[in-house]
Amino acid sequence: MKILLALGANLPRDVTSGTGTPAETLRLALEAMPSVGVRVIAQSPFYQTPCFPVGAGPDYVNAAAHCEVDADTDPLDLLTRLHGIEARFGRARSTRWAGRTLDIDLLAIGDLVLPDGETQAHWRHLSPSDQARLAPETLILPHPRLQDRGFVLVPLADVAADWHHPILGLSVAKMRAALPPEALQDIRPLADTAPATQSDP
Repeated sequence: MKILLALGANLPRDVTSGTGTPAETLRLALEAMPSVGVRVIAQSPFYQTPCFPVGAGPDYVNAAAHCEVDADTDPLDLLTRLHGIEARFGRARSTRWAGRTLDIDLLAIGDLVLPDGETQAHWRHLSPSDQARLAPETLILPHPRLQDRGFVLVPLADVAADWHHPILGLSVAKMRAALPPEALQDIRPLADTAPATQSDP
């Protein structure tokens, strides 16, 4: 079963000592995926991106991965496994959109829509103010914000440019092309990261 992930970090793993860079954390998180039954098929280069919301903290390092899991994997169980990897690297869930040592977003599982199209549309159309204060209590797929965020779509286009949003009917490449220039202008690849890699499915 094909899954798409977005990864990001903007704090050192050990906030007290300042050790463990965000890029190192993303590499280690990707290496940890097989330990929870997630096979990484392709990963993007790492990108430096402005903090979101603007001014809320240091710049982020972001990446995306095309992965596979067993066909009978339960989506909520998969999310729990990903949260377990976040916890290994010091992620504490406190203030919404706060800085983080590691964030792994489950963007999509194939063309699955959860829990249903109406609920997904509700969260997709939230106002910016509601986005900042509200979080769903259940898994929403596809991720309701993926089509709006350059820091998600730029790396995702490296590994899944042809994936089509099951509700919007747009490919990742087309969603990226539809973003305004200002959403992309400050996103740049880190010089020391490898290009997207492919492994046997």
